[in-house]
Amino acid sequence: MSILKNGLKLNITAMRMRPKVFHHQIFVSIVDIRYKDKTICSRVLWGIPNANGFNGWFYNCPFRVDLLAYSAINDDQADEVTVSLSDGLPPIWSMERERKDGKVWQELRDGIRLSWILVNKKTKKAANLSSWSPIGGQRHWPTENDFLLRFGSVLPAKDILPCQVVECILIMKFRVARIEDEETHTTLKLTELSMQLGDMEGSHVNGRNSLLVLKEALSCPRSKNYSEALESCQLYSKVQSELKEEKMRYENRLDTLWILGSIAACATFCLYCL
Repeated sequence: MSILKNGLKLNITAMRMRPKVFHHQIFVSIVDIRYKDKTICSRVLWGIPNANGFNGWFYNCPFRVDLLAYSAINDDQADEVTVSLSDGLPPIWSMERERKDGKVWQELRDGIRLSWILVNKKTKKAANLSSWSPIGGQRHWPTENDFLLRFGSVLPAKDILPCQVVECILIMKFRVARIEDEETHTTLKLTELSMQLGDMEGSHVNGRNSLLVLKEALSCPRSKNYSEALESCQLYSKVQSELKEEKMRYENRLDTLWILGSIAACATFCLYCL
């Protein structure tokens, strides 16, 4: 009987210590992409895809939501999202010329806008996780035909992660589908639209903590001023860079001490042998 009671106490203690996890279906994502004030994509995502992963792998693996991949699987009627000359995109006569002047890249960065509104159906609260305009990007990566744009916001993670805040990373990637010639016009095709959460060290947050962070983000006050959102993202990136530099300096000091210690040990050994 005492063994049974002790086992029951251990189970109760383990349940109390286990992190709280709520059902992912309370979330709804409303995503809109605009280019030069024209809506080119509108999607609604119910719940968090793959959150019912086998053996709970979702909660322990890096969190990532791929909107296009989920739409392709669950919506056979989902059309391709493109930006072309008719939308106001400048022509690309050759990738060599675009690589030099970057005209299309500049127009894309200046004209594209992203809204990713997350809604908690249970509490009826919502927040836009996107910075609206890009906060960064990279052209011709990972291939010369790709244009990568980065949006995001800073979210609180108090009592969830040691770093207290995380960055919501929204990646949008376009690929050149057609370049300008006598028969076709320049067309860019959307190939990726994803969301991840990253901590101050640059590591991706796992599924369990990401759900908790997203829930907390909808419960705290958030500014509707996009300038302030951009400023907070820039400040986050600055602090993150400073932490990385400090970590590198610390590691370099350790390497130097290790090398000096090795030299001293070798010198001592040689003197002892003599």
